[in-house]
Amino acid sequence: MSIARTSLIADLEIAIQSGSKSERIETLRRITDLFLTTQDRLNAEQIDVFDEVIGHLVRRMETHALAELSERLSPIENAPVGVVQRLARDDEIAVAGPVLINSARLSNSDLVEIASTKGQGHLLAISGRRELAETVTDVLIERGDLQVHRKLASSADARFTEGGMSNLVKSAENDDTLTEKLGLRIDLPLHLLRQLLEKAREIVRERLLRLAPQDHRDEIRQVLLSIDGKILDDVQAVPNFDLARRIVHKMHVDGELDEIALLQFVKGARYAEAIMALAQLCATPHDIIEKIVQSDRREAIIIPCRAASLSWTAVRAILQYISRPPISPDELENLKADYARLSPMTAQRVLRFWCVQKAAGKDVLAGK
Repeated sequence: MSIARTSLIADLEIAIQSGSKSERIETLRRITDLFLTTQDRLNAEQIDVFDEVIGHLVRRMETHALAELSERLSPIENAPVGVVQRLARDDEIAVAGPVLINSARLSNSDLVEIASTKGQGHLLAISGRRELAETVTDVLIERGDLQVHRKLASSADARFTEGGMSNLVKSAENDDTLTEKLGLRIDLPLHLLRQLLEKAREIVRERLLRLAPQDHRDEIRQVLLSIDGKILDDVQAVPNFDLARRIVHKMHVDGELDEIALLQFVKGARYAEAIMALAQLCATPHDIIEKIVQSDRREAIIIPCRAASLSWTAVRAILQYISRPPISPDELENLKADYARLSPMTAQRVLRFWCVQKAAGKDVLAGK
């Protein structure tokens, strides 16, 4: 250590010993300010001087001052490494968190050591880093709780060993959120994707098929078919309205339920979801919509469609889907003319009347 540096440390020691708490904090701020305003022009030896000086100050600094220092140094690429390592190992997550999440001065060995010895708050902070190596994620998965696992599964740049991925899949068995996050990862090995989807609830499978990019969606669909293709066929034969209700409600809450979504259900031959979606869009109980769809009176279906203000394109797709035998071009043209004449207000009035009829135990279509 140079004589000048020794003298500076001695002066600081005197100031720390004789000064008040506020004076110590102000000294730390001034020196940190000096570093931040000059850091882009400092060489390695000069940064070492700041490391030693600030490091000397933080030994007697209160938590809130250390937390402030951590926030200020965390994004700085050439921050004093000794200070950053000291802050990252602080037991207070308010102090350690900012540098654990953001500082590039922490090595993988630093992160492994901290993840191996500190609590869940520290592990969660590390899980939020932009990039994570396999050696780090292995420890985080082994020691981390569900929050840590979810954070890791959401990190696009985190890298995992196959063993780490396998442990995340096991952790997801009773957690829909983690299952969804893992199912959307394109780096999940195929055999682990299968293991994940085997335990996933139907509503999670459905959501993955909606959210995944096209290539990955096709992969998920193929895995699902290989798992229980027969079960999927059975679901189509016996509509699962309870599942469909949950799917459609979730889409409605998320603002994803519209004419396009309804058309996707129709064109995908997803009967229960199509019934529930139309019921939601026209604010009518789904059993009334199903009664209309199942009736021989194909003109009745235009009532809920008009109440939902659907385009004729959507109505035509619905008519073609439900019609057995297939609807003729002439009948389709006649229905198109009827649809154009029917106002949404009139359609809503008819639906309300049918609801009253159902409540009275009468045939829904008797008063049409």
